[in-house]
Amino acid sequence: MTSNIISKLPSRHLRLKVTNAYKTRAAVQGRSFRFHSCWRSPNPAEHANRSPATHGPFRPTRPRQQQPQLRQVEWAEEQGNPVHDVTAGAPAKSISVNIDGQARVFDAAFLRDSCTCVHCVDQYSNNRLFQTSDIPVDIKGSAKAVVDDTKGDSIEVQWDSDVKGFSSEHRTRHSINWLRQALNTEVRTSSGVRYDDRVFWDGKEITKANKWLDYDAYMSRDETLFDALTHLHRYGLLFINNVPDSEESVVSLASRVGTLKDTFYGRTWDVRSKPKAENIAYTPDYLGLHMDLLYTSNPPHLQLLHSLRARTPGGESFFSDAFAAAHQLREQSVDHFNTLCTFPITYHYHHPQNHYHLTRPVIETFPCPEGTEITSSTIRRINWSPPFQAPVQMPHGSNNTPSLRSYIAAAHAYEKLLSSPDNLYEYRLNEGECVIFDNRRVLHARRAFDASKGERWLKGAYVDNDVFFSKLRVLQEVFEGRWVADGVAREAVV
Repeated sequence: MTSNIISKLPSRHLRLKVTNAYKTRAAVQGRSFRFHSCWRSPNPAEHANRSPATHGPFRPTRPRQQQPQLRQVEWAEEQGNPVHDVTAGAPAKSISVNIDGQARVFDAAFLRDSCTCVHCVDQYSNNRLFQTSDIPVDIKGSAKAVVDDTKGDSIEVQWDSDVKGFSSEHRTRHSINWLRQALNTEVRTSSGVRYDDRVFWDGKEITKANKWLDYDAYMSRDETLFDALTHLHRYGLLFINNVPDSEESVVSLASRVGTLKDTFYGRTWDVRSKPKAENIAYTPDYLGLHMDLLYTSNPPHLQLLHSLRARTPGGESFFSDAFAAAHQLREQSVDHFNTLCTFPITYHYHHPQNHYHLTRPVIETFPCPEGTEITSSTIRRINWSPPFQAPVQMPHGSNNTPSLRSYIAAAHAYEKLLSSPDNLYEYRLNEGECVIFDNRRVLHARRAFDASKGERWLKGAYVDNDVFFSKLRVLQEVFEGRWVADGVAREAVV
């Protein structure tokens, strides 16, 4: 049985308790009462010219500094269909809500599990005060619609057979905006951050979209930091100039995002030529396209390289968008793409003091139905680091030669796309410049240089993905008008 919040009703069936104060304010604002998130008139002409300019914002804006005036919308019946509220409707295992003109059904258990009222979530620590396993498997709910002048339209659910220990007066409230987001399976997210706005690029595209930011602005203005992190999320590549000539500058740059990632290389590390180097990066030789630390369980998300000395010919850096190349590969050959999604490749770092070893496929995607088109929101991360690749493990190697040969063919096609001149962006870092890039997406490389003719010295640091996305979410809340209403943190970011 489904409890319904039917909002597509003729006006003659809708009885509203509206205060005179609201009527006066609505007249002053030049617009009539609206509940735009929860119903549309059956007459298309009534909403044909609807726009944010004439009907207000389509999502909640920041609350006005005034006491909320709540008005309960009392529902009648239309054409024999039962319309339930807390007083007239029987509790049900599902609750139907009309969102943007369509009836959307929510499992009552899902709505109960998502409750963030003061009885369910501690308002200071933001920790939950109940467990999902506490919810009765046969829980039912009945709902009513509530309008709040300051926080937007919502539903309020009363529970039948609630979690043990909760009062019969306990109610769960969810905004229409939150319910809409909960239904949005078209936009893939990772912990609240959108993945559908990432941009694939080649050399020409990134040359046009490339962003340079001033060190002082990046360090002192949160607006600039938000601009930087948003650009990094979309493109995976960013440059900072006017960086002070100090070994601590890269620490300052990384710390603006959050805690630095400490590895066996240290909290920071130096890229400079030295004899008998334990890493090819510490030689003057050519270093091909790769990613760092793929032999660890959680490779760094951001890599920062600050140029302290650039006094030798050569040593140009170049970058390639591995997501764009994966997309191109799938257009050329679905078989090659699928091979790179499934064939296990082992990466290792084996020295007397360290032995790291981990196996993963080249392309990792989010789970999606078979036949789904590969887009910027489909690819999760890339693992490509030939200098640190270990021998292929049995049975995929010597015991399964056809599988290995299929991988070789797919890897050859992928590498050709990665290293295509059209897909590369090349730049020689000058002293006082820093490049920041997404180590799980953007491959980096370096041309050979002559160490006998001058000094080349980069100072590096890493930042983990959790740290990066945490800061991005915080800044989204501040600068994109996404805010937490009634403790519903998931409303804060899309």
